[in-house]
Amino acid sequence: MSRTFTRDDLRRIIAILAEAAQAEILPRFRNLPQQAVRNKTSPRDLVTDADEGAERFISARLSKLFPGAVMIGEEATTLNPALLNMLVDAELAFLIDPIDGTRNFVAGLPLFGMMVAICHRGDVMAGIIYDPIGRDAAVALRGEGAWFEHENGTQEPLRVAEPVPVEEMDGIIATGSLPPDVRATVNANQAQLAATAYLRCAAHEYRLAASGHTHLLFYNKLMPWDHAAGWLLHREAGGYCAHFDGSPYKPTHRSGGLLYAPDAGSWHAARRALFGSDEIPTF
Repeated sequence: MSRTFTRDDLRRIIAILAEAAQAEILPRFRNLPQQAVRNKTSPRDLVTDADEGAERFISARLSKLFPGAVMIGEEATTLNPALLNMLVDAELAFLIDPIDGTRNFVAGLPLFGMMVAICHRGDVMAGIIYDPIGRDAAVALRGEGAWFEHENGTQEPLRVAEPVPVEEMDGIIATGSLPPDVRATVNANQAQLAATAYLRCAAHEYRLAASGHTHLLFYNKLMPWDHAAGWLLHREAGGYCAHFDGSPYKPTHRSGGLLYAPDAGSWHAARRALFGSDEIPTF
């Protein structure tokens, strides 16, 4: 890699996210006129003026800080899907999700986040998940661990939950994009866990898992800006993740699902419980 990222670099990026939140997101929170909210692919897939304004702000500031880097934002990619193809070969690329949890943002629910993953030739080198409401960031630097970076500059290390039996596990399970028959199976088998939830916000779901407050994460829809930063955060916090078939994840992968657990043994036990078998259906 032509450039090594440091913790100071990550703090500069956190500062950009904080400025974008203050300039583009928080003034519009609970203050969105109807014309500022639009459907993308469906009524469940929304974009707002805040998403677009924040992404432009972040992209412009990152481009100035890191000249020549490739910016792959969720909203820009909606207009130009070919941007995703640049992730494979880019020496330095930023995956940007300006507001993760847009439906919560539109509903006035203070449960949304901002995510940036820093990639080199398709590999995630660092990730940041910033909470505009709490004004802190969950941060991961490859090989150097994961931590909370608080607004006052203090840091707090992140660690996933200790392994427990399936019947004691808490899980965040997103089944909406599964085929109907597989969804029915997984939904029924969630009853084997102690408790399940779905926050409609991967940013906060990843923060919960990386800080040890839930055992499992389960996703099927794999857009890279939704998962790349969180995947590294969870891994650097000591967790285990793989596609449903057991293969490793890269942000260039857009199918195959993802299951996260505290360790490999918990992962296999949870997969068996949720799918009802070690045989994973083809979909």
